[in-house]
Amino acid sequence: MELRVVKEGEKTLILELKGETIGFVNLLREALWNDKNVSEAAYIKEHPYLSEPKIFVKTSRGLPKTALEKATDFIINKTKEFREEFKKALKK
Repeated sequence: MELRVVKEGEKTLILELKGETIGFVNLLREALWNDKNVSEAAYIKEHPYLSEPKIFVKTSRGLPKTALEKATDFIINKTKEFREEFKKALKK
């Protein structure tokens, strides 16, 4: 994965995720909505074959970078939780 800042403002950020699928970007978008400081979160995919997916974040308070960090922490914790539940389910 290669990240590139496409556009950055005080309360907005567009980040390109080169080499990722829209599935991962959609997961990140969903996680962003758990933050009450996020007023908008969306993914952008201009062309299915010719462009890289992008994530758009707009915050009402705080920095978009901080919101993305919180979203990635949320995803990591959910993944760990899933792994533990999956291990338990396999033992039954």
